[in-house]
Amino acid sequence: MAHYEFDMPITEAQVRALRVNDTVTLNGTLFGIRDATQIHMFDRGRKTKFDLRGHAVIHTAPNVKWVGETQGAPTGYAPVCVGTTTSARMERFTRPLMEQYGVRIVIGKGGLFAASQEAFTALGGAYLAIIGGAAALETTWIESIEDVDLDDLNPESLWKFRIRGFGPLLVAMDSHGGNLYTKVTEKARSRREQVLAAIGVGGK
Repeated sequence: MAHYEFDMPITEAQVRALRVNDTVTLNGTLFGIRDATQIHMFDRGRKTKFDLRGHAVIHTAPNVKWVGETQGAPTGYAPVCVGTTTSARMERFTRPLMEQYGVRIVIGKGGLFAASQEAFTALGGAYLAIIGGAAALETTWIESIEDVDLDDLNPESLWKFRIRGFGPLLVAMDSHGGNLYTKVTEKARSRREQVLAAIGVGGK
């Protein structure tokens, strides 16, 4: 296990160095994205003004407040609570995010599935996990909301966050086929079979 500190954006070589159970801390820019954002981008043909190449996206629809445009809040929005939502609903968007926009890292809760694993392997990407209930902590890692696009979808806009010390986050899926969720599932099933055998109950 190793720890990496990345100033975003990163290269394919940097993301391919990551292995399951490594930890990562991000600095610089992070993009917030969610279901509606991607439905509009990929199903309805809308484009974003942002350059996402080499960047990380986090599955979120943040709670923000309007404070008026200031130097500290250039968009007029300030983060109130930036939590992470379950990633599974957005499985089908991983490959197009990587192929069409050059995204390298996806951050979320609960993991992704086989199609995303294949995209990470083929294109060079990784999934970084955040546990549920960590929204208050995550929010302290966000310095400001630098910009926003597709804001008619608010709060499922495409958010550009300025971050510092965002992490450490756990590498749960890597570009080499490593998948923490698969390992945990296999271990749990094996343990279940052992327990059932110990009490004399047939498995299945």
